Amino acid sequence: MEQMYTKNINVKKIREIRLGKGITQAFISREMGYKYTSGYSNVEKGLVRLSYQNALILSEILNCKLEEFL
Repeated sequence: MEQMYTKNINVKKIREIRLGKGITQAFISREMGYKYTSGYSNVEKGLVRLSYQNALILSEILNCKLEEFL
């Protein structure tokens, strides 16, 4: 089930949700424990797959359900 979520995550949708809430990539990077903003930026660009655990953390930061990323 966890793999199903990570394969079907729509990074464009994540970006839309983040921008709609006025949250910066730098803020999310800090909250998720990335050393650099580019760590999270690469997730939104689709260069790095978002793990299930990080997807759960991101849904908490964005205050939305994980299903909204699909």
